[in-house]
Amino acid sequence: MDPTDAQTACFEAGIKFGTLYHQFAGTPVSPASADSLARAMEEAIENQPYCESVTVDVLVDELEAELAESTADYTELTGRFVEVEMTIDYEGNEVHTRMDMQDGYPLMRVVDVRSDS
Repeated sequence: MDPTDAQTACFEAGIKFGTLYHQFAGTPVSPASADSLARAMEEAIENQPYCESVTVDVLVDELEAELAESTADYTELTGRFVEVEMTIDYEGNEVHTRMDMQDGYPLMRVVDVRSDS
């Protein structure tokens, strides 16, 4: 059986999250570079097919707390420093997604699926 358009839209969202997380995890980040890194992440993912919008929020307070215990001026980007929202539109099926920390893990999930039909 072929997947439905809504299922394909959800799959596309998963592809975007995988790309976003694994492409940027480990990137050096500081409070001063957080905004530019967030914009670069958004623009990279928005290039992909069916991506309507991406919002990346690098959590500067979390970065500052991490760096307060360090002699370094930067740390590596991990899921605990980022919140992401994405909207994917495939054949009139709009998928809203989110990534944030849940029980110590950067959870990527579908928030809702809306269909034109």
